[in-house]
Amino acid sequence: MKIRLFLLQFVLFLVCFSSLSFAKIPPRFPSSSFVQPENLYFSLASKGNKLYETKYFTQILDHFNYNPDSYQTFQQRYLFNDKNWGGAKTNAPIFVYTGNEGDIEWFTQNTGFMFEIAPHFKALLVFIEHRFYGKSIPYGGDKEIAYSNTSTLGYLSSTQALADYATLIIDLKKNLTATDSPVVVFGGSYGGMLAAWFRLKYPHVTIGALASSAPILNFQNITSPYSFNNIITQDFRGESENCYKVIKGSWKKIEDMAKTTGGLKKLRKSFRICKNYISPDSLVNWLSTAFTYTAMTDYPTPSNFLNPLPAYPVKEMCKAIDDPKTGNDTFEKLYGAANIYYNYTGKATCLNLNDNSDPHGLGGWTWQMREVRLRWFGHIQRRCTDAPVRRCERLAVVGTQRGSERPKKYWGEVIRQDMARLRITEDMTLDRELWRSSIKPRVSWKQPLHPSG
Repeated sequence: MKIRLFLLQFVLFLVCFSSLSFAKIPPRFPSSSFVQPENLYFSLASKGNKLYETKYFTQILDHFNYNPDSYQTFQQRYLFNDKNWGGAKTNAPIFVYTGNEGDIEWFTQNTGFMFEIAPHFKALLVFIEHRFYGKSIPYGGDKEIAYSNTSTLGYLSSTQALADYATLIIDLKKNLTATDSPVVVFGGSYGGMLAAWFRLKYPHVTIGALASSAPILNFQNITSPYSFNNIITQDFRGESENCYKVIKGSWKKIEDMAKTTGGLKKLRKSFRICKNYISPDSLVNWLSTAFTYTAMTDYPTPSNFLNPLPAYPVKEMCKAIDDPKTGNDTFEKLYGAANIYYNYTGKATCLNLNDNSDPHGLGGWTWQMREVRLRWFGHIQRRCTDAPVRRCERLAVVGTQRGSERPKKYWGEVIRQDMARLRITEDMTLDRELWRSSIKPRVSWKQPLHPSG
């Protein structure tokens, strides 16, 4: 009964305050007094307080096979905040963040929502780092060995990561004597996909998932391969038609300029590129990255997630492009826009097209895109979706164990079955209002998704 009441309270809270509200209430953004999570962290640190404690869990390398290498272990990092937790005796909830493709501290320091609602729900906060990222590196923590070949990188997959989370959560609840405390998982972007899949694959571990900006349907033959780029286009076009036209027409102008005598030199000068490297393709990719990541982090407040950015950075980019002072100079307009993403602090004297630094430890993401065949957010070309999906037999719910005589499932098949179970149609993936109108909160986690479910 306590779990039912908690879930009802949690759903009502989300209905009232989430951007997925069923009522057509204009979204309310934080006031100017809102403290950004990364600023909160440094503020607390300066006062001798901690936003979280760092802990480690001995994790198994392979949850699905019984080869000798499968029994190797590694230290998986997780961050722990029990400041507001009501305790196991009251069955207070546990909110778990399913870590993304990077250092877990980076994501934790940019996840204010969980810290904001923890006091309201008296929740324990746990942020789990994804295997092969940050300090959760197998093979003795040696990244060079872990990333050295396909045999070692084969253990870097979303299915293994989900099993990691299930194993850690179950063990943590046991150690805290909190087996009856309900768990809700949270995630954004790829982490949001993991949160949604975790709820589907391990429903006995979590009663719900909040998946923000999670393209769980962005698979071949389910969602248009152009959907991501179309959304980016709408972001800029929504600010200014001229801004959209300048960006759209710029690619051909860059290509044409590069073909002329001294064209690359002119492009380098126009975009203040450092004198180490330039090519038309690298310049186009560099600009595309700026537009893409700015659209992805188009927050209503200043942020420092990917790069230091102002509030509403897409609007600021379009202001730079529409600035009458630049006249008809397309390259000067584009430089002004790119400078907002790459040099908002104004500290850079030139801009580097060949910057291969990885401050957030995202190196494993290239492998994951290939291994899992995900077309996440349009970062890769269309690929087949035949990566096998297997469930962890030791953690599986009764009735969902997979025997060796049964064929493996594939991502496309699994997603379509999930869509059918949730009564989600392909039309809903293209119509946000239709999608929202189809969402109905459940009072109890024990109730079926539908009367016939």
